[in-house]
Amino acid sequence: MVAGLSAHSLGVLAAGVDYLADAAAIGVSLLAIWLSRRPPSLRRPDGYRHATNVAALVNGGWLLVFSVLVVVGAIWRLMAGAPAVHGLMVLIASAIAAVVMGIGALILGGELDDDGGGEDFNTKAVLLDTVADAAAAGGVALSGAIILATGGWYWLDPVVALIIAIVVGYHASALLHKVITVLQSASHRR
Repeated sequence: MVAGLSAHSLGVLAAGVDYLADAAAIGVSLLAIWLSRRPPSLRRPDGYRHATNVAALVNGGWLLVFSVLVVVGAIWRLMAGAPAVHGLMVLIASAIAAVVMGIGALILGGELDDDGGGEDFNTKAVLLDTVADAAAAGGVALSGAIILATGGWYWLDPVVALIIAIVVGYHASALLHKVITVLQSASHRR
């Protein structure tokens, strides 16, 4: 977030805020996994078997809200005129983030392959967010490189942020639809 503020980059700033939200999402996911593994009790005869789906709902919801905020910010910057963006700082910060998130996505993808077959929306939500973060960081790094090379083209920063937010928002909406369908189906079976 500091790099985003210093560079005047909506892309880097949005990524920094998203990484803070990711930390909260990981906490929600870990709590959901812990709850889902608790044995049934008299008070909860079914246990917490839908805890990970609820966590996916929360995490997907955060991602959708965040995407809408970035879309609004990007449109505002495009209409008002994008401020000067420090391309080198954007390039360095985002390239490092892209590599770290890419490694995280590979690790999470391996976990999905080893899960034994069942659909784990919680892990899919975290994987979606991590892949989105890696792609976003790569796109922002590329825009930083172009801004640096051209000595301008500051409008590219909000355009890249807008494209990324639309793609992430679409996938978050699709995930939310799946999770809501599963939760509704489970509640109708009761």
